Amino acid sequence: MTTNEMVSLLLALPAGVVLGVLFFGGLWWTVRKGVASESPAAWFFGSLVLRMGIALGGFCLVGNGDWERLILCLAGFVVARLAVTRLTRRNGGQQGGAAPEASYAP
Repeated sequence: MTTNEMVSLLLALPAGVVLGVLFFGGLWWTVRKGVASESPAAWFFGSLVLRMGIALGGFCLVGNGDWERLILCLAGFVVARLAVTRLTRRNGGQQGGAAPEASYAP
């Protein structure tokens, strides 16, 4: 394995983290904006197209036909998912209960 190949393998993981932060951070931002919007379907659809385009394009550029780089990029993407999920969790990590605005529903 040459030095160039080693460097490209080492850069695939952080590239996957960046793609994951853009994808899942964008999803979090979209949910916050879309719920309060007059036209949430437009927000969610537009965000989906943009986020998927960025993620798939990034995976194609990083992978470039090499399965090892693609796997490392995917690993970085998953790490970013875990990080964004942890950083954007509400109520100090409590999950499962009804949303505060839905607690008064019949």
